[in-house]
Parts: sequence; structure tokens; C-alpha cells
Amino acid sequence: MDLRQLEILQAIVETGSFTACGRKLHVSQSAVSRQVLLLEEELGEPLFLRVGRQVRMTPAAESLVRLGQRVFQDVRDTVGAITDRTRELRGTLRLAGGMTVCLYVFPPLLKRLRRVHPHLDVRLTVATGGPSVQAIRAGRVDAGLLTLPVEGADLATVPTMREELLLVMPPAHPLARRKRGGRVTASDLDGQPFILFEPGSNTRRVIDRFFLSAHIEPDVVMDTENVEIIKAMVKTGLGIGIVPYPAVAREVHAGQFFCTRIDGHSLARETGWVFARANRTSRVIHELQEAFDTVKDRLKLAPAPGRGRPVRPAAPAART
Repeated sequence: MDLRQLEILQAIVETGSFTACGRKLHVSQSAVSRQVLLLEEELGEPLFLRVGRQVRMTPAAESLVRLGQRVFQDVRDTVGAITDRTRELRGTLRLAGGMTVCLYVFPPLLKRLRRVHPHLDVRLTVATGGPSVQAIRAGRVDAGLLTLPVEGADLATVPTMREELLLVMPPAHPLARRKRGGRVTASDLDGQPFILFEPGSNTRRVIDRFFLSAHIEPDVVMDTENVEIIKAMVKTGLGIGIVPYPAVAREVHAGQFFCTRIDGHSLARETGWVFARANRTSRVIHELQEAFDTVKDRLKLAPAPGRGRPVRPAAPAART
């Protein structure tokens, strides 16, 4: 048995006759019949039954046709993978992500991609999880870096990073002053006004589960999908927030925010790549994931371990 015989079997099934098969493959009908006969002699049973001018497959032929489909798909995938590796990436890569991802993760990632693939045109869409998933399903976006979980048999998800969610407030906040040398507990948060991510988002679900487990009924004075709005409102003293550490790492280091873990509670959200499921993941998605793996260690996903103690802001500069 060889690939040519499997190709002939598939062509017979597709065209319905030996004659039409020969025309499709540009060989004579006698050559088609000869190959089928050789295969029947090798297997010891017939492959086709004649019904008038048409032919009908036997169970043995059906099994071989399914085998041929798998074999030729594997061949196409392998050839495609080899061709991908030898071809320079060009065209457009369309990405989607939330505000935090677009502000603090995509910049170093896209810098790496541009250096490795200078002719790849990358387009970004800032969107929350729901709209991003819809755009991926509709083919308007190639991949999204989204907060998980994202459900759907038509989607592939690849977890990539775990961002710690921390309590953030101005350094002059009474709770920050009182707890600067100690730990913030869940009971300290009773009665505090909160500015949080929008209801229904995966990040908000993590926070709401914490409130539920800690028996806290939060006073939510504002909710929004935009982490920069949360930070701006926290700075004004409107309330305290719970945000991913990468979004406030720079301000914490500069002493503009007091940032701390909540004693006895580990809050984090998992983020991953989401793209349309296919038999073979495209090279551009592989290259995207490799570029992310290269820059991941440079992302500030969590403060240095400190047994739950406050993440200390930098000391103010000395006056001259």
C-alpha cells in the first residue's frame, strides 16, 4: 500500500467512478483499476461494489479512505510547518486585551515582536473579555490576552501569567498610616469605600469571592473597566481599590501609593492567550507566545515576598 493508492481511493469516492477518478488524476481508467486490484489482492477482500455505472465502498474501503484523510492531513500540516519556519512573518496580527494588559504587558511584548519580525504589522484593540471573545470568534481578532477562565469548545486557551491583586490607597489614608508597620486584615476593610472593576468581569469575580469568604459587604462607590480611572479616583481619596500589581508597581516604588496584601487571603487573577481552535496552531501564534515568554520575567506581576506585610513605598527624597 502506498500514498498513490490512498489518493486513488479518495478520488474514486469523490467522483463516484473509476473513469471520473482517472480524469481527475490525469491517468487512464485501466491504471486506476490496476491499482485497486493490486490493493484488493494485498488485503484479500474487495474494496468496491458496482451498482450500475456507480461504485459503492465496502467497509474495508471506508476504513482506508478515513486512513487516507488522516495521512494527507498530517502531510499538509507537516509541509505547512516546514514552510512556516522558512518564511519571514509578514501581514497583520490583530490582538485584543484589557486596559491593564494593553498598558503594562503589550508594550514590552510588541517591542520584542517588532525586533524579531520587523515586517509584521500589529494592530491592538482595547476591550474587556466579552467583546474580545466575540471578536476572536468573528475573525476580527487573531488572539487576546484575557483574564481566564474563557469557556468555549471553539476556543483554545493557554494560561500564561498570574497577577497578584493588591489593596491600594494613598499613603496619607488613615488605614495606610495606621497599618504601615503591620498587616491589613479583612476586618480592617469593614466600612471602607471601594472603587472596583466592573461587575461581571473575571477580575471582579475574584474580588467578590474574597468579600464573600471574609464576610464583608463592601461599600462600592464606583466601578469601572478602566484601571487608570480606578487609580485616579483612589488618588483623590474617593475610596480604596483592589488592582493587579503591574498597574501600580511604578507608583508604589515612587511612594505615590500605599499597597499591601490582605493578611490571610491570596488574591490573584490568571491571564492567558485565547484564540480560535484549529487543527494546527499558526506560526504567528507560536511566535507571539515565544515573544511573551521572552519578556515575561521582566513584568512586575507581584511584589517581593513579604509574609503578607505591606508593600512599602519608596522613601521620600531628602530636601535640599
